[in-house]
Amino acid sequence: MKSFFKIIGTLLLLLILAGGIFFVSKNEALPTGKQGVEADALATKMLKAIDEEAFKATEVLEWSFRNKHQYQWFKNKDSVIVTWNNNKVLLNLKKPQKSIVFVNNVEENNPELIETATAYFNNDSFWLVAPYKIFDKGTERRIIKHEDKESLLVTYTSGGTTPGDSYLWQLDGKGMPISFKMWVNIIPIGGIEASWTPFTMTQSGIQLPTSHTLSLFGMQLNMGVVKAYNPEADKLAREVLKAIHHEAFKKTTHLEWSFGGKRFYEWNKKDHVVTVQWDSILVQLHPNHIEKSSLFINSKSIQPKNKELITQAMHYFNNDSFWLIAPHKLFERGIQRSIRKEAGKDALYVKYTTGGSTPGDAYLWSLDKNHLPKSFKMYVPSMKMEGVSATWDGWVKTESGTLFPSNHSFGMGRKLSMGNVKGTR
Repeated sequence: MKSFFKIIGTLLLLLILAGGIFFVSKNEALPTGKQGVEADALATKMLKAIDEEAFKATEVLEWSFRNKHQYQWFKNKDSVIVTWNNNKVLLNLKKPQKSIVFVNNVEENNPELIETATAYFNNDSFWLVAPYKIFDKGTERRIIKHEDKESLLVTYTSGGTTPGDSYLWQLDGKGMPISFKMWVNIIPIGGIEASWTPFTMTQSGIQLPTSHTLSLFGMQLNMGVVKAYNPEADKLAREVLKAIHHEAFKKTTHLEWSFGGKRFYEWNKKDHVVTVQWDSILVQLHPNHIEKSSLFINSKSIQPKNKELITQAMHYFNNDSFWLIAPHKLFERGIQRSIRKEAGKDALYVKYTTGGSTPGDAYLWSLDKNHLPKSFKMYVPSMKMEGVSATWDGWVKTESGTLFPSNHSFGMGRKLSMGNVKGTR
C-alpha cells in the first residue's frame, strides 16, 4: 500500500512539475505601450478595414458558440435570443429585468437564467465582434511593437463580465485583424494567442470570423453558421422597386435614351445587345460576348476591330446606363443594402462589391414619401467622390409601364439630360 501511495505521489509531483514548466514556458508578461494619438490612429485604421459603418448599420447577427449556445441578435433593437440546452431567453440588453425566459418552451420567472444568458452573450459575442468594440466606453488603447510590427493593445477597464482583460491585436498591412493575444482573468497563462480568421463576408457587408484556433493545445472555437443581414433595409429597397414599377422593367425588352446629348443608346435588353453611338462612331456592343461586337465609323464597318473603341463603348454603357436604371439594380448579386440616416430620415445605402467598372462604389439614396428616389450621394473612391450629391428628376413612365428619370441635377447648376427616354415590350 505504501508503494502505491508513493507512486501516486510521484505522479502528482511530475504533473505539478510539468504544469509549472508549461506555465513558465507559455506565460508572457503583459506588454507596455504608449497611449495617445498614434494608438488611436491605428485603432481607427482597424475600424476602417473592418467597415465599422457597415457594422453600425447591421440589423441582425446570427451565430453559435462551440455548438452549445445559439444567438439571434437584433442589434438595432438591443435584444437577442439566446438558446442553450432546453433554455431560451429573449434577452433585453438595455433592461434585463424585462427579459423573458422559457424552459422546455414554458415561460417562467427565472432571474438566474437571465444572468446566465447575459454572461454567455457578453463572452460569445466578443468572439464574434470584438474588433468593433475597441473604442467602447472604459477601453484604453496602446500601440505596441510586436514582432517588428505595430500592434494594438486594448484594455477593458470596465464593462462586460470580466473588466480588466487585455487583448493585443495583430493586424495585416490594411489593418485587418488576423489574431490577438490575451491577458484575461479566466486564463492564468498570459499571452495565449487566438486566430481571428477565417472570415466570411456577410450579407450586410461585414466580415466575421467563423472559427478561432488557440495556441493553447490547438483548441478550436467554432462559431457555427455566421450571418449578418438587414431585413428592414431589404424591405425599404423593395418599396423602391414597387415605386418605380420594377416588375414592368423586367418585362421591358427595348430601351432608348441619350446621355448629356453626347452619347445615344438603343438597348435590346432581351438579347443584351446595345447600340452605342457617339461622334462618328457606332458600336454594336455584346456585353456578355464582347468579341462579337461590331465597330462602324462614318457608317463603314471597321476591320480589324479597334479593341480600344469597343472597350470605350463598354465603359460608356456601364456608366450611362447606371444613370438610367440604377434603382432597378438594388437586388443584383454583389450588392449590400443598409439603412442610414439622412436629414433625420431613413435613407437606403447601397454598396456594390462586384460588377460594373468600379466595384466598391456606394450610394446613399434619399426617397420621397412614396419611396421614389429623389437624390443620392455618391461615394466613388476611384474618382475621389466622398458624398457628392445628384438629383433624380423628371421621372417618366414608359410605354412598357416602368419608370425612369429623364434628367439629373448637380451642384453649381449643372444638368444632365437622359434625352427622350423610351421603353417598350
